[in-house]
Amino acid sequence: MPSLEELLAQVDAETDNIVALEQALVRIPSVNTGFMPTGDETPVCEYARDWLAEDGIPSEILESAPNRGNIIARIEGSSGNAGLSFMSHTDVVPVEEADKWRFEPFSATLADGRVYGRGASDCKGLLTAQLYAMRLLKRNGVQFDDSLILVSGADEEHGGRYGFGWLAEHHPEKIYAPYAVNEGGGTPIEAAGNLTYVLGVGEKGRLQVEIDVKGVSSHASVPWQGTNALYRLGQVLSRIESYEPQRDTSTVLFDHLSTFAIEHKPSPQNVDEIIADVQDDNPRFASMLRALSRMTLTPTMIRGGIKSNSVPESIRLTCDVRTLPHQDDAYLRQELDTILSGIPGVSYEIDYMAVPNSSPFESDLAAGIQEATALALERSDIQWVPAISNGFTDSRFTRPLGVTTYGFSGSHPDDDPMLSMAHGTDESVGVKSLVSGAKIMIALAYNMLGGR
Repeated sequence: MPSLEELLAQVDAETDNIVALEQALVRIPSVNTGFMPTGDETPVCEYARDWLAEDGIPSEILESAPNRGNIIARIEGSSGNAGLSFMSHTDVVPVEEADKWRFEPFSATLADGRVYGRGASDCKGLLTAQLYAMRLLKRNGVQFDDSLILVSGADEEHGGRYGFGWLAEHHPEKIYAPYAVNEGGGTPIEAAGNLTYVLGVGEKGRLQVEIDVKGVSSHASVPWQGTNALYRLGQVLSRIESYEPQRDTSTVLFDHLSTFAIEHKPSPQNVDEIIADVQDDNPRFASMLRALSRMTLTPTMIRGGIKSNSVPESIRLTCDVRTLPHQDDAYLRQELDTILSGIPGVSYEIDYMAVPNSSPFESDLAAGIQEATALALERSDIQWVPAISNGFTDSRFTRPLGVTTYGFSGSHPDDDPMLSMAHGTDESVGVKSLVSGAKIMIALAYNMLGGR
């Protein structure tokens, strides 16, 4: 039986095949618009199922709705109990303007050491690393005390109703393990001459606000006979743009800023100054600090008007809101009432899509991830800090089941996180990160499950 070090060496030799797997997954356009019918995740699951079957790894596809598949694969341990779960998702967000991309969005083109395509980094890169880890562990006959499971869900990009949310409600026993590793963390940050990884221990809440703006319709040739809802919408947008959210430094990351050679104790009064100080040298870190020190309220969609020659009577503005752990819907309502005060014809509704959630930073899984990363990267100088994610993930469905769940994708320190462009134009993932991710997943499973 090969040693762990020999297994990790095999990953380097498999680089071309790892890239090919990532390309194959990206070329399956599992686009989730959020409006049924959508998603088309089942073809991704079928590809993964057939790929795993080449090495005798059994899996099943559970559809929550037609063509909305969730795949669960398993390498059994001697105890029969699951010990670790690899989590990911198979759906991707739509492409808004394909002609702006360097390469066709679903071509999965390899260029400059990166695979380009929608979903390359979110989240098919992590799925690729986890699938390949399972292949090499199985192919080399590694035996475990406890079982390793892989669960890749549908619908993460629109709340998980057809994915992990459905699995947690209908098949919790199939996805349960005491520990799970998912997206939502693992950002490498070079600061003060040191390499630091951010372990995703939790995430902000996500709410959706629908703001309805009413006016009075009339013919567009006599607009004074009506009240144009668009003008009132303009006031709403101006208020939101100028809104200054309350600053807050209570999330866990701010207890560890000394790791990054930031001498000042962070506070709501000086956090913007701290962000400005690190912006030029480390824009990714500055963005993280900004996101975790305030609630965000972001207009994302507008719908309204019935005809080009009619004054619009009704406009709906959709906003995305990300809250800090102690900021509930009552807090948001208070802020919205202040923002919209005095604008006539305005009302709103709040849809709570994801509550803030977290796992403890001190755990066997945290120690396991740290050890696996040091082995995979052959570095003993890595520092670790906990942080919550500014986005929400499927981890919010496993944590209530008693699963200690962390966000950690295993990105390589030489891979600039700013190039991933998740949800954006020219989304991509670095080949080095695919390789390091596979190595870390192998080492994590091997060590935590009693590999031999």
